[in-house]
Amino acid sequence: MNSTSAAEVLPIQENAPKAMKIARPSHNIIGKSPSIRQVFTMVEKVCDTDTTVLVLGESGTGKELIAQALHNCGSRRGKMFVPVNCGAIPAELLESELFGHEKGAFTHALRTRIGRFEMADGGTVFLDEIAEMSPVLQVKLLRVLQEKKFERVGGTKTIASDFRVIAATNRDLEEEVRKGTFREDLFYRLTVIPIESPPLRERKSDIPLLVDAFFKRFCSAKQRQLHGISQEAMDRLINYEWPGNVRELENTIERMVILASGEEITIEDLPPRLLDQPLSHPCEAVINEIPDSGFCLSEVIADYERKLIIQALGQTEWVKNRAAKLLKVNRTTLLEKMKRHGIVKQP
Repeated sequence: MNSTSAAEVLPIQENAPKAMKIARPSHNIIGKSPSIRQVFTMVEKVCDTDTTVLVLGESGTGKELIAQALHNCGSRRGKMFVPVNCGAIPAELLESELFGHEKGAFTHALRTRIGRFEMADGGTVFLDEIAEMSPVLQVKLLRVLQEKKFERVGGTKTIASDFRVIAATNRDLEEEVRKGTFREDLFYRLTVIPIESPPLRERKSDIPLLVDAFFKRFCSAKQRQLHGISQEAMDRLINYEWPGNVRELENTIERMVILASGEEITIEDLPPRLLDQPLSHPCEAVINEIPDSGFCLSEVIADYERKLIIQALGQTEWVKNRAAKLLKVNRTTLLEKMKRHGIVKQP
């Protein structure tokens, strides 16, 4: 194992940055990047309404955590949060799961059973992987969303339930509508309030916060006495694109905590896929190819500088001293550049 000096080790449990929190009942969303702050803002705006919300995003981005935040931060928090994975339950059983069934409604229906909509009276139903729902159930769901009434499978009695629906999908529902696999009227009914769950590659500044949270949790759960993570290892974690998003990062930290051979996590503890990706420099992505018509070099550089300054200010909540440290410039230099580019904090 490579030796790592004390100065190169990040003592995660002591010096980790703090994540932004919503000033409402607790939730488990970690982050302070501009993209996740937009999610917090949307949660604050709509948590106390009964409006249907559709959470969009790639697998592993934490769509269920956003749904739980909407429930926990709103007026329905005292009632049940009932999740349903529409893709994990066979189509022939999903109707019974949602609406319940009466005794004798089908083979093995030995007793009456209430469904998730009835169970969530006063609370929230979270329909994950909504795009996997069959066309027949889509019709029935549309009626339930409109009337808040339904019948159990095999029953004739109409049941009313006061529930809120939050749905989620990692698919492009507009494309599913065009293909005819998802009803257009249901699409519009679900997308009253869409919330985008950003991929981890678009919230790189949140990776140290997430690493800190997972590191603490797994050190405690696995009874490992680790002191932190080396800067080189952290740089690799930040540089990686994370196709599996937060879920992949969480599993990676658990693996490293278990298998770490020293008192801190070093680059030798990283899985091979993180080592195969070369570290990039921020300026490498400025432009891929110079057009035949050419461009004004000074304008391109000025525009890129402005974008980097705005990004640094966003990551540091507009604390100029911290932003200057991120950019490795003096505070006075940063202020001069902000004035030159006309950068001001929006109210």
